[in-house]
Amino acid sequence: MSRIILALVTIIALWPVKSMSQDLVVGTVTRPPFSMSLAGADLGFSIDLWDALAKTMNHSYRIERFDSFAGMLGAVENGQVDLAIANISITAAREEVLDFSQPIFSAGLQIMTPVDNDGPSIFATLINKELVLSVLLAFAALLGVGMLMWWLERRHQDYFDRPAKQAIFPAFWWALNLVVNGGFEERVPRTILGRLMGVALVIISLFFVSVFVAYVTSVMTIEAITSNVNSVNDLYGRRVGTVAGSTAAGFMDNRDLDYREFAGLDQMITSFENGNLDAVVFDAPILAYYVKTRADGQAQMNGPIFLRENYGIASPTGSPLTEEINRALLGLRENGKYQEIYESWFGLEPQ
Repeated sequence: MSRIILALVTIIALWPVKSMSQDLVVGTVTRPPFSMSLAGADLGFSIDLWDALAKTMNHSYRIERFDSFAGMLGAVENGQVDLAIANISITAAREEVLDFSQPIFSAGLQIMTPVDNDGPSIFATLINKELVLSVLLAFAALLGVGMLMWWLERRHQDYFDRPAKQAIFPAFWWALNLVVNGGFEERVPRTILGRLMGVALVIISLFFVSVFVAYVTSVMTIEAITSNVNSVNDLYGRRVGTVAGSTAAGFMDNRDLDYREFAGLDQMITSFENGNLDAVVFDAPILAYYVKTRADGQAQMNGPIFLRENYGIASPTGSPLTEEINRALLGLRENGKYQEIYESWFGLEPQ
């Protein structure tokens, strides 16, 4: 009996030492530039930050990379990993089942779209069916007015003194120049009816030119607005994609936006590159990193960042690591190490 008691006491005495000597298991998921794997090495802002935190806390660790965000967070909730770090947004729903550190990064959502190399085309605007028909009718009217002026003036000035067939183009040219330039001083109508008609045509031409310019301007403005995505309101009726279970998905659910869900970032990017999406809504720094490093000029960021959010390190509920991480994080901010890591990945001082 004494041997059994002695064995139990020995196990209990050694248990904490064994637990403390074990490596922490850190869950993550591929989210460049926060976490990624290159040639077997784990890289990224979050990875570098955690490495600095682990050294400050004197912890050894190993990285366990998950295929999905949901799988990573589920492993934290079930205690399969000691903590998780990536671009994990701190939300009320997640706080109910997880513990979060102080914010490690301030971000938000943004929209990414393909680059429109064509843009609004003035040629496409000018060949609009209604506009072309209007111009043809206007030219016909000018020809009619010019021939009427020929009939009135043909015996009073040399310019119109020619047969009807020969007068068709000169008459049209006279009417067109009257509209555009106000007429010719040397070809002022000499008959009373001709002069009245010339004055009326000048007045009418002012209205016609104004309407024409306003029409082209409005069509091009509308085309520019409708062909671009500048805010969330422009996403309605478009093919929009995001990652399933993300804060972007929850945001679009609240706005009654139709969108396509993808299991992971890579699947969403592949669909975007294949031209299956008009826009992507996701974490701004991740999309910006993709545009800068992988898009080859075929993608662009649109509009401002919205739904501001903070990223944190997730731990199981009640984990003593949370407080330890917070103290170490404050230390890194105070000694400048956090800023050094931030600038090495983003080139700017943290806000």
